[in-house]
Order: sequence, then structure tokens, then C-alpha cells
Amino acid sequence: MLSLNGITVRLGGRTILDRASAALPPGSRVGLIGRNGAGKSTMVRVIAGLLDPDEGSADMPRGARIGYIAQEAPAGDSTPLETVLAADTERAALLEEAEAFDGTGCMDRLGEVHDRLIAIDAYAAPSRAARILVGLGFDEEAQSRPLDSFSGGWKMRVALAALLFSQPDLLLLDEPSNHLDLEAVMWLEDFLKSYRATIVVVSHERDFLNNVVDHILHLQGGKTTLYPGGYDAFERQRAERMAQLAAAKANQDAQRAKLQDYVARNSARASTAKQAQSRAKMLAKMQPIAEAVNDPTLSFDFPNPTELRPPLITLDHASVGYGETPILSRLNLRMDPDDRIALLGRNGNGKTTFARLLAAQLAPMAGEVSATGKMKVGYFTQYQVEELEADDTPLAHMTRVMPNATPAAVRGQLGRFGFSGDRATARVGSMSGGERARLALALVTREAPHLLILDEPTNHLDVDAREALVQALNAYTGAVLLVSHDRHMVELTADRLVLVDNGTAKEFDGSLDDYIAFVLAGDGKGADKSKGSKQDRKAAAAARENDKALKKEARDAEAELARLTAERAAVDQAMFDPSQAQATLAKLTMTELLKRRADLNDRIEAAEARWMAASEALEAA
Repeated sequence: MLSLNGITVRLGGRTILDRASAALPPGSRVGLIGRNGAGKSTMVRVIAGLLDPDEGSADMPRGARIGYIAQEAPAGDSTPLETVLAADTERAALLEEAEAFDGTGCMDRLGEVHDRLIAIDAYAAPSRAARILVGLGFDEEAQSRPLDSFSGGWKMRVALAALLFSQPDLLLLDEPSNHLDLEAVMWLEDFLKSYRATIVVVSHERDFLNNVVDHILHLQGGKTTLYPGGYDAFERQRAERMAQLAAAKANQDAQRAKLQDYVARNSARASTAKQAQSRAKMLAKMQPIAEAVNDPTLSFDFPNPTELRPPLITLDHASVGYGETPILSRLNLRMDPDDRIALLGRNGNGKTTFARLLAAQLAPMAGEVSATGKMKVGYFTQYQVEELEADDTPLAHMTRVMPNATPAAVRGQLGRFGFSGDRATARVGSMSGGERARLALALVTREAPHLLILDEPTNHLDVDAREALVQALNAYTGAVLLVSHDRHMVELTADRLVLVDNGTAKEFDGSLDDYIAFVLAGDGKGADKSKGSKQDRKAAAAARENDKALKKEARDAEAELARLTAERAAVDQAMFDPSQAQATLAKLTMTELLKRRADLNDRIEAAEARWMAASEALEAA
């Protein structure tokens, strides 16, 4: 069992973790979640023993091995396979001892070494290491190349492979999917579901959490709360908790107002001064109940473009690449003003190259690319987030790219993405990764683009911010081309799937679930699946749209249920204990309260019926 015992961490004069405590069951798979800046990575570093807390401790059974990926990626002339095999330090030491034996030492010790090598299945280790590397995208040739021939992202994949291969008793993963494509994420999910030891994973991907973890450890305000189940179960439990808190806060506010009124009216009178003083002490001791936070940093509001006639862009047997080498050929695609396309395929297959062709950053090497002359393109990449000037402000960045706009227009574009007031003049260097991503999105959409190209837009966003981005994309009236390993986002925003594979890109018939099953079945060729009828594609898109509407209906009904139930609880409080009732309800007669309760019961029944209907329809679908 991993026990977090009153952990407090203060950094730069700010309390990051505040007496955080939890007891994680042995062998559990725990998703550590929270808003950006909540302290998730700090908690992981405390558990890993890399950061000493100011107070408290993270305790594991004696001798338990903890596995954690360091911030620096592995480098040098070693190959990925050699690096992964070296992660099992016991195996490496035993093999070295066996190879160094020259016949003059103790034969009993040599026998012990070989017995131990057999016990830990050391001779099958190369094939196990190779399987892990293949799952993370390294083919046989790539496994034998030196590490320094890979980019930073691929080196971090090697680090992840080494960690998984070492099989620690506690596996700590901090955003493991950030450097992975969708196919590698699905492989990692499958691997972790069968992992027998305890896992703590920081992730902002809803589907990943639903498929992997059996507990959610929610970090908020420096405190931790452990919930059973995956992310969807956590959201339901949190909604119930928020409804209870809302009812309790309303009750407390009414009680506070009543006490304050008594103190104000009776403090000056000698006959009641003592009672007033007693009430004042009660007020001072009353612990405030936190109310739900309406976070303005969740703002995403894409400006809608002017209308253009279809098609926006057409590819006719186009080829694209770098220098004289084509990366993709035989490209045929039409995008209309309301199209929502997600690109599928492993990293390195050419998804970014395809996106750059549509953004006119690369010219076709053959064939034709036709685009309407009035089309504006907004192209978001992670490089734009990393290239923001740390010493500048959002206002300075936006003013530079909108030189002819009025100050009000500049401020208005920033406000769409949550940079109002003082946030517009804060230093970019002091902002979280999620805030910088929102600023980059604000910059690339300043001209209300007709086509919005998003290349991994969620890497720095937490779960709540990702949900806000999904809603903003669904409200946006322009065309969208999406490259993302976040299945939840792809499923809720894309109407068409295009598979980039085998040097080309073709429509993939079926839903994202079909693609996941297709990949997990091991059929990696991909090209044949892209054939099919236009009618099937339309049917699949219509089914996804229907599912999306049903999910929204279920969420809305569930939220209304929580709100109405809290209102009914407040009415019940007023009926049975008027002295503790909310101020507005305390003024009502019993008849009026009964009438209001009956009305709330009717509305609750209607909301329950809506929720049940949507849930059953989703299950049937």
C-alpha cells in the first residue's frame, strides 16, 4: 500500500500541497488528476523520493521498488534495445558477473547466478524488451539505431519503454501519452491494464483514465480526495458532492446572515449584549464552505468566419515532401466549409506534412492543390506555444500580430480566450502550459479563419480545459483539421477520419471505435480499410453526431438533476427548520413551500426521464 500522510510542500512562498493524505490500495491503478498548477507533478516527485516535503511523508512497504521517468531523455550511442535491457539492473549485474567468471572462483556462486537468471527469466528479456519497443512505435531497424539519431520525443519513448521493462512495484507515470501517437497510447493502455503492481498515472485524457485506472485521486486546493472507479465515475461523484456543497453553503449563508443580523441589532443593548457577543463568537468560528469555482481560464471562443462557397480546398493526385523526396503521394481530398476531419496514423507517417500542405506551408511536388482565394487558415502547433516570448504579455503578442486593429479589438480577441483585465498584461513566462496554449490559439484565430488546423492542441491542457475546447470547436462554424491522440476530442469533434499510412492518405470508413479495434487486432497496413462507400461514411458520421447529441443531453440532464435536488433540499430545510432556512425561503408560507416542492418534484422527474432516455439510447447505440 502507498500511504500519503499529511504531505505539505511550499515552493516560492506558495503552499502547493497542504496536508494531503490518501491510502492507495495495493495493486491499484490510480489516476492523479487536477487542474494545471494544482501540484500533480510535485506530488509525483514526493512519492518518487525526488522532493522532500516540508511536512508529512509518502510511505511504501520496505524494499518496494519505485519506477519514475527522469526529466532528461536518454542519449548517446546506445541503441533503444540496449537502453531498455540495461534498465533491469539486477539482470545486467548478474550477466556481467557470469561473463566475468574465469573458472577460478566459487562454482557454487556461479550456480546461484545462473539459478537467479533463470528465475527472473533473464534469457527471454530481449524479446520482451523488443515487444515493448514495437508497441511504442520502434520497428526492428529503429531498435538498432543510436539514441542520438532520434528526436527528443522518441527518446522519451525509449525512457518509457525502459521504465515499463524494469517492472517496478510502484509505477509512476507523469503524462505518459504526451509523446505518443494514438496507436502507441492504445498499446500502453493494454499494457497497463495487465500490469500487476501499483500504478499512479498523471493524465488529462478522459478515455485513457476510463480504460486504465480503477481509482481517481483528485488534487484540488492542495488537498487530495480518493474516488473509486474511472474518470466518468469520478465526474458523477464530484457532481453529487458539488450539489451537496451547494446546499450546505446556501444553508450556512442563511445562518450567517441571521447571526449577523442578530449581532447588529442587539450589540448596543445592555440586556442582549452578552447574547450578541456569543453570536459574534459563533460567527468567527464558522468555517466557510467553498463554493464551486467558475474558472475564467477555461475560455475558448473561436471567432466564426465569413461564409465561402464549397469547396474550400481540393487535392487532386497531389504529392508533398521535403527536398526532392515525397513523403505522401496520390492525395485526393475535398474539404468543405463545415467539414471536421481527424488525421489518424502513427507518428512519422506524415500527418504533420499533410497538415502543412493544407496550410500552404508546403507546395505540392506533383498534382494539384486548389483553394479558394479568400480562404484564411489558422494553423496551431506545439512549436507556437514554445516560441512565445516569456518576457512579453498576451497584450503585447496580440498587438504585434494585429497592427491595424483598434485596442478594443485586440482586447476583445484576448477576452475570447480568458485573457481579460490583469491576465492580458501578465508575463507569459509566469503562465502555465495550458494558458500559453490558449494564448497561441488566440493568436492563430485572430483573423477568423475558414480552416482551423490543430496539431496536438491538448498536450498542455487539463481535462476540464479539453472539455471546454471540445465545446468551442463544436460551436465554431469553420472547417477543422485535427491531429490528436485524445480520443475523446476526436470522437466528439470529427465527422470524417482520414488515415495517413503507406505513403498516402485515404478516408477511413467507420467510427473511431472501429479504428481502435482495427489497430488492436494487429492489422497495421491500414490502406485497405480506407476503401468503402460514401454512403457508409455518411452513416458513420450521422451516428457519431447522434451519439454526441445524446451524450450532451445526458450531461445536461444530470447537471439539472443535481441542481434541482439541491433546491429541493433547501426547501425541505425551510419546511422542517425555518430558523435555518435560506433568507428567500424563510419568507414563504408553508403552503407556498409545499407548492414549490411539488413543482421541484415534477421537474426532477422530468430531468430523470430525460437522463434515462438519453442513457438508454446511448447504450443501445
